[in-house]
Amino acid sequence: MKKLPQISEAEFEVMKIVWNYAPISTNEITDHLVKTTSWSPKTIQTLIKRLVTKGALTYEKHSRMFVYTPLVSQEEYIGQESSSFLKRFYNGNISAMVSAYLEQDQLSETEIDALRSLLSKDSKKGRT
Repeated sequence: MKKLPQISEAEFEVMKIVWNYAPISTNEITDHLVKTTSWSPKTIQTLIKRLVTKGALTYEKHSRMFVYTPLVSQEEYIGQESSSFLKRFYNGNISAMVSAYLEQDQLSETEIDALRSLLSKDSKKGRT
């Protein structure tokens, strides 16, 4: 797996918009984020520039407008971050993570049922 850029929490909010709406202009990104954050348009433009510099976004200039597309897929990035979280906090042991969530009552019955269903489907595919 290729090494993906480090993305801050604020930059991740920008990436979520781009992943959902790409190709998307600076103004469209700003319109989405001013509704859900307290950021100024200048702050949003700075975050976009950082993501371009880090290689997470690319852009094309259409007359006076910049249109952005992701260079990193959402699935790749979330996979990398999930793996990093699991290694950092649970030594890569997913059972230890699920146990911690169960012991702290952080999983609802619905979530536990969903996990059971996923594990059942996975074992039926021949994985154990």
